[in-house]
Amino acid sequence: MTEHRMRRPFRLTVAVAATMLLVAACGDGDVPETDFPAPPPETESPSAAAPQTDEPAEEAPSIDGTTVTLITHDSFNLSDGTLEEFTAQTGVTVELLEVGDTGTLVAEAILTKDAPLGDVLFGIDNTFLQRGLDAGIFERYESPALAGVPEELQLDPRHRVTPVDYGDVCVNYWKDAVPWEPVTLDELAFPEFADQLVVQHPETSSPGLAFLLATIAFYGDRWELYWEDLRANGVAVTAGWEDAYYGEFVAGGGDRSVVVSYASSPPAEVIYADPPTDTAPTGVITDSCYRQVEFAGILRGTDNEAGAQALIDFMLSETWQNDVPLNMFVYPVIENATLPPEFVEHTAVPPHPLMLDPAEIEANRDAWTERWVEIVLR
Repeated sequence: MTEHRMRRPFRLTVAVAATMLLVAACGDGDVPETDFPAPPPETESPSAAAPQTDEPAEEAPSIDGTTVTLITHDSFNLSDGTLEEFTAQTGVTVELLEVGDTGTLVAEAILTKDAPLGDVLFGIDNTFLQRGLDAGIFERYESPALAGVPEELQLDPRHRVTPVDYGDVCVNYWKDAVPWEPVTLDELAFPEFADQLVVQHPETSSPGLAFLLATIAFYGDRWELYWEDLRANGVAVTAGWEDAYYGEFVAGGGDRSVVVSYASSPPAEVIYADPPTDTAPTGVITDSCYRQVEFAGILRGTDNEAGAQALIDFMLSETWQNDVPLNMFVYPVIENATLPPEFVEHTAVPPHPLMLDPAEIEANRDAWTERWVEIVLR
């Protein structure tokens, strides 16, 4: 969720051919309930009805000395030693395979589902979740560690994917460059904010898509009128987050004071400030925030299911969860994780983050993005 990344140990990299799968994807801000089909009834295990015998139970095969390939996006990052701790605990080595951004990652996993490139996929979020579930790329696995994860983050009751972290895409503003510190989406269409907002294209950018979904969740049937107002007020569009934040936005020397970024961008500004500062120069419109939940899942066809399950469990451990905030600028999902002080002091927490049902996103993404292009780029 941020461009600030450090080097990671033991990584495989690949060049993925261009995938012909665009990142193309109520109304008062309420969060709808996710409507996944109920899991099928569980049948009684044969072992439960079988007569007892004196035969010793067959031991599960050892995973010590095996390897698990973790497929992920190119923004993945952990501290040196985190994956080594997993190896020390289990004897399993993790190989990393980075496959572009989230959309490319999901598309590649679907295209190779009959011969999966790895054992575990990390990085599918709720904007692409339904696409992955519909394609049947994941094995079901319910980690015992899910007991420590809030139910509202467990979007798939069949446990084909496991929530690992979450963050919020929000409108940010440079405090010293705006006419006043805005608190609503409506203000961005006011004349005082003319030529001040820069957003990302929803077909080429994850935060760009999330912000489009935020406006649809907030305004409902009036979302098109809102974007017409933004266009009339001089909204600028870039292909990606970096072009917007470090190009058009004040942070990179640009002349626009408002940008679509993340709720965790203010602490990043403090952490990477040169010279150092204790005060974030940016603020967040919390009413604009769209929640992205990031998941991991065991890929169907893995030949190391036990090792893959162990890695999923480790992702919900305090070791992993405490490590993600300052490496990927996201929030941990377990309730007993420890947040770094920079997050506690400088991250804006939206009281009612916007979300749409993943199935609704999958059904309407293409139509929504095509209509957005007609309105904003015509």
